[in-house]
Amino acid sequence: MIQMYNVSKTYENEVKALNDVTLHIAKGEFAFLVGSSGAGKSTLIKLICREELPTRGQVLFNGKNVVRYKGKEIPLLRRKIGMVFQDFRLLPQKTVFENVAFALQIAGVGRKEIRRAVPPVLKLVGLENKTEMIPAKLSGGEQQRVSIARAIINKPSLIIADEPTGNLDPDTSWDIVKLFSDINRRGTTVLVATHAWDIVDAMKRRVITLAGGRLVKQGERGAKAL
Repeated sequence: MIQMYNVSKTYENEVKALNDVTLHIAKGEFAFLVGSSGAGKSTLIKLICREELPTRGQVLFNGKNVVRYKGKEIPLLRRKIGMVFQDFRLLPQKTVFENVAFALQIAGVGRKEIRRAVPPVLKLVGLENKTEMIPAKLSGGEQQRVSIARAIINKPSLIIADEPTGNLDPDTSWDIVKLFSDINRRGTTVLVATHAWDIVDAMKRRVITLAGGRLVKQGERGAKAL
């Protein structure tokens, strides 16, 4: 699904965020992306989503070089990628239902289809009884579940979660990771960038490690699977 060949990214201030990274992530895989702050995780994610372009090398999504996406093709690419963030990024004045529906509205989906599509996704993330609540009335874990529902509502082939448990307590963090695991079992590729080493170590998943913009290790698995 994702193929990177000798990818480097240097910003205008001469900071080299990535240096000669070659990486493949297969369709249906669940992988963790780890590394200290400044290791290059955020840049790698931005390259996959075509928010940034590589200085050198190739980034392919489903066999097509992301550099070749132009104009209206770029939003279509991003609809294939569901994003989940540490700070949830929900619309504060909209209900749970409306926050999830908003992703479909942007894609031009009609009201009838939205009314049909949203409830089963909210049930999947365990929020079928919270549809009319606004984010401020929800716990952090519930807000992240809304974010996940919004990310999967367009049936993306890839979910990228950037520090999704960073603002959550340990028990809630595990619930969220289990939800990602359930989504992955349904066939969606999942890439989770995280500093939560306890979760990484406990999961029997591939680990991709960046340091100083370089890929220094990959393929290590944890002790057990969820």
